[in-house]
Amino acid sequence: MQNPEITDSHCHLDFPDFEGELDDIIERARLAGVTRMVTICTKLKNIDRVRAISEAHAPVFFAAATHPMSVAEEGIVPVDDLVALAAHPKFVAIGETGLDYHYTADSKDVQQASLRNHIAAARITGLPLIIHARDADEDMAQILTEEHANGVYSCVLHCFSSGPELARAGLDLGFYLSMSGIAAFPKSQAIRDIFATAPVDRILVETDAPYLAPPPHRGRRNEPAYSADTARVGAEVFKMEYVDFAAQLQLNFDRLFTKVGAWKAGI
Repeated sequence: MQNPEITDSHCHLDFPDFEGELDDIIERARLAGVTRMVTICTKLKNIDRVRAISEAHAPVFFAAATHPMSVAEEGIVPVDDLVALAAHPKFVAIGETGLDYHYTADSKDVQQASLRNHIAAARITGLPLIIHARDADEDMAQILTEEHANGVYSCVLHCFSSGPELARAGLDLGFYLSMSGIAAFPKSQAIRDIFATAPVDRILVETDAPYLAPPPHRGRRNEPAYSADTARVGAEVFKMEYVDFAAQLQLNFDRLFTKVGAWKAGI
């Protein structure tokens, strides 16, 4: 029986881990039911390579931003430069951006300034914002809320593994939470409990490949096909049949990533 279709909403297909293997990786994803994926450019100097991957592979869409851990080195990208990227029909989101105080707290001021630039670009383009948050929940909630009051924008808190306060702040703003392999780890019951309190129509799944492979692949390189394993855990969290949860995930993704639906429709 054919696997229900889902979308890997966040992966990094331009990373060296996948070099020379993309055709096989995309085929394995298809067999697992993962028929679309969004590959993320984390340094704009790599945008040509990421764009080329999306142009060469029909199921692949792309997003770009300066990752918070790189912004001190890469610098703050002007809003106009981010907006210009949206002209490409397969450029579907602004991100990933955000705050990371785990390793790079010393650059928190420039990270916050960069985040606000990316929010402005999301607001102007109407594209969803993809947020990376680690050890920065209070500042993240404050900035997202302040900026939303200045003008609405859509957003997904990617690879969500923060606390319940940030989850609630995001959900109250109408944002989405994305389940990665972390949510499927045996010791991640607290994260699963947070997801269980969220509306099911605000949930996405992702791999963050090549990182964070879910069981039974933990310890190996992650790849888009494995988002189906995380989605099956998600179905258990929401007490749904997998086929129904997969259908809900697709509706959620299409509602947030509107350009993907437009591409499919040939607009």
